[in-house]
Amino acid sequence: MKYPAIDTKKLSGTEPILSEKGQVVSDLNGFWSWAYSNVIDNAERGALAEYLVACALGVNENVRVNWDKYDLLSPEGIAVEVKSSGYLQSWDQEKLSSLGFGIQPTYGWGSSSNTYSNERARQSDIYVFCVHKHTEQDTVNPLDISQWDFYLLPTKTLNEKAGIQKTAQLSSLLKMGAEKCEYSRLHQRIVELVKR
Repeated sequence: MKYPAIDTKKLSGTEPILSEKGQVVSDLNGFWSWAYSNVIDNAERGALAEYLVACALGVNENVRVNWDKYDLLSPEGIAVEVKSSGYLQSWDQEKLSSLGFGIQPTYGWGSSSNTYSNERARQSDIYVFCVHKHTEQDTVNPLDISQWDFYLLPTKTLNEKAGIQKTAQLSSLLKMGAEKCEYSRLHQRIVELVKR
């Protein structure tokens, strides 16, 4: 028997969680709040960074696809990979974290085709490196976009400068040509960098 891909619908958060007797135990917002409130945690901060970029691109009405070969697809058809890092972590720190990003080529899995690519490569057209730059624990708020910096680097440039390198510090990315971009200009600048 074949099971086709499930068409995932965007939920509102008010959907009930039901007991075995059909009684309301909680709702989806309750689950989301319980599971994903720690937006300083690396995993949740990464998903939040993707969402911020999705908002900038105007594609935040879609449902996030985990493990796809790239993170976002712009309205113009530009494949975008979003990476995030930050100085503050949710655990005890002796010092601020250094800003590192995973940039390794992969065998990309396509969610629509349910297949892996035959060649290891960087699957997107451009990378957006999102840096949660805030360093004061008392006022940290990843939901405040002013606490973030955004850097753009076309994948073609990354391939030329980094080869098969797996990770890179922000300082290395800047030497490769990563360009700081205001959040309000992300969409426009992504299109300009990829289309030139």
